[in-house]
Amino acid sequence: MSGSRSVEPPVIRESQTADWPLIVSLYAGAFPQEDLIPLVSDLLEDEEGVLSLVSLSERLLCGHALFTRCGTEQGKAKAALLGPLAVAPERQRRGIGGALLRAGLARLEDEAVSKVFVLGDPKYYSRFGFLPESRVAPPYDLPSEWRGAWQSITLANAPETGEDRLTVPEPWARPALWAP
Repeated sequence: MSGSRSVEPPVIRESQTADWPLIVSLYAGAFPQEDLIPLVSDLLEDEEGVLSLVSLSERLLCGHALFTRCGTEQGKAKAALLGPLAVAPERQRRGIGGALLRAGLARLEDEAVSKVFVLGDPKYYSRFGFLPESRVAPPYDLPSEWRGAWQSITLANAPETGEDRLTVPEPWARPALWAP
């Protein structure tokens, strides 16, 4: 079959310093109305507490996801916060975001993280097992129209938790990130 070309499956790996210019460009294209670069930059400076994954397709960086390790006020849950997650507009709806999400969840589960939280579109994240979260509150009160967007997924060996509040590192401790 002349003219046909096989497409390599996407490669997911931890981000590297050399990826930074491509990550900036990715977020500018995926979220033209939002400036997420300061948050992403601050999170990536804290390499110990952040899992940063990129997706490469045909050697081009086409997706990025951040998972920030967090805790809870009562200290019972080893948790993480997903976000931001971006896929190049021309590569969306090809499973890249889902592949990044599944890879991150698997790595966090290997680290004994018991719960992952996200503030995002319920239609999207419910496809991966995220459910509305009512027991662990976000770090800041959300507007009523966003309450359904506060979700979590429980990973293996999760301890039972009562009412609690997620605690986040400094880059996430900005009320503006939690409000319209």
